[in-house]
Amino acid sequence: MALLERVATLIRANLNDLIDKAEDPEKMIKQVILDMQNQLLQVKTQVAVSIADQHMLENKQKENEEAAADWVRKAERAVDKQQDDLARSALERYRSFTQLAESYREQVDDQKAQVENLKSALQKLEQKLAEALSKKELLIARHRRSLAANKASQAQLAIGDRSKVATFDRLKDKVLHAEAVSQAQAEMVADDVGDQFARLEKQDEIERLLAELKARRGLAN
Repeated sequence: MALLERVATLIRANLNDLIDKAEDPEKMIKQVILDMQNQLLQVKTQVAVSIADQHMLENKQKENEEAAADWVRKAERAVDKQQDDLARSALERYRSFTQLAESYREQVDDQKAQVENLKSALQKLEQKLAEALSKKELLIARHRRSLAANKASQAQLAIGDRSKVATFDRLKDKVLHAEAVSQAQAEMVADDVGDQFARLEKQDEIERLLAELKARRGLAN
């Protein structure tokens, strides 16, 4: 039965492996749960149908057994009346209904086995679905932690990449050199302005001394 094969596949499914191998684990576990729920509904429906078929076969078996018993009683009455030909006809009918009853009995046995298989599959699928539902958030959380750990590892590898470190050091040296050059230029400009003011002050001092000297000598400016 195709239905039982699909259910068996779901029951055998290893949820952890499905999550690990899936490109989108969250989508995968949700799809698995949806598949289980759909199959569960189908199995429940099939169990109900199979039980109904079993009851129908049991009724048919009982009807043929009762008919066979009735024809035996008729054959007995025919014998009592010394009507052997009529008794033989009744026994032929008895034999026919007995064979039909036996055939239905075999079908009933087969149907019972099918019902038990379906009930067993239903129980296992219910357990598997309960497991999937209970593990859903746990499995998704585990996968997310795995992704986070992988990203952290990649970041560590990137930090440990000496070529990138060397590039960073070169850039840092360039920045420091540019800062040094700028500072030196600023100092040179500052020194130049300071020298100009120093010369002005020196000239002023000399003119002041000259004026004092002339004053002492009684000379006019």
